[in-house]
Amino acid sequence: VQLQASGGGLVQAGGSLRLSCTTSGLPFGSIAISWFRQVPGKERVFVAASSWNGGSTDYADSVKGRFTISKDNAKNTVYLQMNTLKPGDTAVYYCAADRTATMSRETYDYTYWGQGTYVTVSS
Repeated sequence: VQLQASGGGLVQAGGSLRLSCTTSGLPFGSIAISWFRQVPGKERVFVAASSWNGGSTDYADSVKGRFTISKDNAKNTVYLQMNTLKPGDTAVYYCAADRTATMSRETYDYTYWGQGTYVTVSS
């Protein structure tokens, strides 16, 4: 199983980025998938989750209305569109999945993690 995250970078406050996470080895069309983020020295926290078919989504309050998660089952890829970025969004972003259709906000519910992609938002 592999999860490959990409799309991070440096952006000014108010700007946008789109993260991608491509997977292999999982029944992607049948599973929920999520994004988390982590600031060095702090715990990894939930950002967004998508149900197996994208019909249901869940967002942390801190990103609701600014971030959008979407799932392309044909490409085994999940995206995180991030708009109106703030310096507080600066973190390493991780995609996470497990062999389940149940969305979760808890890190311990996920077995498989991407390698992380860095997002830096300058003020």
